[in-house]
Amino acid sequence: MQEMDRLTIEEIGIPGAVLMENAARGAGSVFLDHFAPPPGSRVLLLCGRGNNGGDGYAMARVLHKAGLKVTALVLAEFSKIAGDALLNLHILRRMGLDVLEVPSEEPWKKQRRLLKDCDFIIDGLLGTGLNSPVRGFYARVINELNQADKPVTAIDMPSGLHADTGQIMGVAVRADLTVTFGFPKLGQMVFPGAGLVGRLVRIDIGIPDEVSGRIPARYGMIEAGDIQGLLAPDEPDIHKGNRGHLLVLAGSTGKTGAATLASLGALRAGAGLVTLGIPRSLNPILENKLTEAMTFPLPETAESSLSMEAEKEIFHLMKGKTAVAIGPGLSTHGETGSLVRSIVAKCPLPMVIDADGLNALASDLSVLSKCRGRVVLTPHPGEMARLAGISNAEVQADRLGTAEGFARTHGCCLVLKGARTVVAEPEGHLHINPTGNAALASGGSGDVLTGLIAGFLARGWAPAKAAVAGVYLHGLAADLLSEDMGQSGVLAGDLLEVIPELAFSLSRGEWPIEQPPLEKDFG
Repeated sequence: MQEMDRLTIEEIGIPGAVLMENAARGAGSVFLDHFAPPPGSRVLLLCGRGNNGGDGYAMARVLHKAGLKVTALVLAEFSKIAGDALLNLHILRRMGLDVLEVPSEEPWKKQRRLLKDCDFIIDGLLGTGLNSPVRGFYARVINELNQADKPVTAIDMPSGLHADTGQIMGVAVRADLTVTFGFPKLGQMVFPGAGLVGRLVRIDIGIPDEVSGRIPARYGMIEAGDIQGLLAPDEPDIHKGNRGHLLVLAGSTGKTGAATLASLGALRAGAGLVTLGIPRSLNPILENKLTEAMTFPLPETAESSLSMEAEKEIFHLMKGKTAVAIGPGLSTHGETGSLVRSIVAKCPLPMVIDADGLNALASDLSVLSKCRGRVVLTPHPGEMARLAGISNAEVQADRLGTAEGFARTHGCCLVLKGARTVVAEPEGHLHINPTGNAALASGGSGDVLTGLIAGFLARGWAPAKAAVAGVYLHGLAADLLSEDMGQSGVLAGDLLEVIPELAFSLSRGEWPIEQPPLEKDFG
């Protein structure tokens, strides 16, 4: 966005003051629409010395015109404000609005009562340029703002959040509404930042398409339109053989549910046929649990997990199949792990690797370079940590960088699960998924996701498309179910029940739940 602003101002010739005015008008409009404040409501505006504060001064005029009583506290010396921010500060003071210079602790002590006296707070302190921890005076103000228990609107970015990583830089504003300019920022899309922005609305400030089109975009938020065409109805004369045939290798003693859910997930994704390869002694159980999928008993270890003796039969089973899913519930038995690594190295088909399949790879990632097919890995943070040889905390501190680096290094498509699941392509493009909630923190939900992605792969979709569609529908199913059931007690099997209707709604361009995850009426 910084580069887009520069190009718009310097090469296109649109003055920065015009962009600031567009931002302020849009932000003011969204504020009034969101809170519907009664005339005379008291609004406290906290502004820093940069352009974020300038946006605030211009927004103050919009709110004043709407009949609100606005007080602006400038947490800097007036003499240190410059450029477009200074222009709008001068306008505000000439209009006779309350503008107070509060550059340090002592004057702040005299004005802090305004936090209690106001009805609304607007954060225009730091914006998107922050790159070092917030300390001292500003840290104290932000802490007191968060404790004021008043509705907070953040201008462009809650102060204290890193715009590129979403990390809290010491302390950060907790907003109820964030109005962001131009395009959403990565730090608003990933946690912990995503948990502090509240409702997020994007404002079109007039960046020309000729400018935005020049800036390479490696990151994208998944939207329904990304998969709508893929979900289009099939031709009326299609038959099951045209929808692909998936081979699932899953299950061990005590983990037949994982094999079941992955198989059913693939069928819900529209795969025409699914065959489950299962340890021989467990086959009667799976035959009983699965009506729509076929099962095939395979040689097993003494602990009822797949053995190396199964390898020849598995490759025979691959004939006529269009994709493979491997890992759910396989166990961490050493012989089973050796089997997994051998299959991954030799498999000619597109493949989804999950759970115990990932655990088997962690000891020897070189097999990924030998893989002849196209591979999608679906780790949760703990599995990602084992694959990458780092701690869980390090994964969570840089989810985007971890996913991108691993996908590039190993030439695979990687789905890093968790809040705001990340899909990383081997060429470096990342997709951030906005759907889903805590309802997915339930055993078996990851097995359903594996099945969905593998089912789409079996239908002939490219790995990244299959992964993007899988995580989006998976999360959307949780969003739909939580509207009536809440986010506790939703079962993995419940997700399977609603996925077909969600896919059908999206194929027709219909949003199936009440509120989309990112506002599209951009002010």
